[in-house]
Amino acid sequence: MALGGEIGTVDFQFNPNELTVTRRAQWSLDHAVAFNRGVLANFKGADPASMQVDVFLDCTAPGSKPVQPQVELLLSCCEVYPPSIFTKRPSPPWVRMSWGSFSTVQFIAYVTEAAAKHTLFSPAGEPLRATVTLSLTEIAVLTAGQNPTSGALTARRVHRVVAGDTLQSLAWREYGDATVWRVIAEANEIDDPMELEPGTELLLPASEEIHR
Repeated sequence: MALGGEIGTVDFQFNPNELTVTRRAQWSLDHAVAFNRGVLANFKGADPASMQVDVFLDCTAPGSKPVQPQVELLLSCCEVYPPSIFTKRPSPPWVRMSWGSFSTVQFIAYVTEAAAKHTLFSPAGEPLRATVTLSLTEIAVLTAGQNPTSGALTARRVHRVVAGDTLQSLAWREYGDATVWRVIAEANEIDDPMELEPGTELLLPASEEIHR
C-alpha cells in the first residue's frame, strides 16, 4: 500500500454502510473596535481531510479471500514499514483509497487508527468475519506553483547502492529521466552526488513527486 511500490491491496467485499469525510479550515479572529458586530476573520490555511470507514471482511462464501491476512495488512498500516527503517524518515506505509468514480474519497493518506473487531471464527479458531474501522488523514499536497521538498515525499521505495551506481543512473533507471537526480539527492540530504558508498540505503521518491 505504500506509494513508490505497492505492498498490498484490500478489496472491499461490500460497500460501507456509511463513510465520513471531514475537511476543516483554520481561521483566526482579530477583535477591533471599528466593528460593532463581529470580528475580522483571517484565513490561516486548510487542515488535511480526515476520513473514517468500516471495512467488512467475510470469507464464509466459496472463493473468498482469507480474512486474517487482510486484517493484518490493514493493522500494519500503523506500524513502521521495515525498508524505511534504513532511511532518515522511518514511517508506516501510506495508502491510497479508491472507490469507483467517488473522487471525494480518492486521496493519499496515512492511517491514524485501525481497529479490528472479529465476529466469527472457525472451530479451529481461524477468523472468518471481521470489521476493521479505519481512520485516515490526508497527506499534505503542495499548492500549485511551489517546488517539492524533502518533507513532502510520497514514496517508500528503498534502493541499496551497489558499485557503479550514480544518482543519474538511478534517476534514469527509476524514472526514465537522468536530469531529475537532484530530487533523489534532496530526499536523502546528499551534498556530494559523486560519493555514493556501496551498501547505502537511498529513499527513491515516487514518480508522482518527481513529475509534479
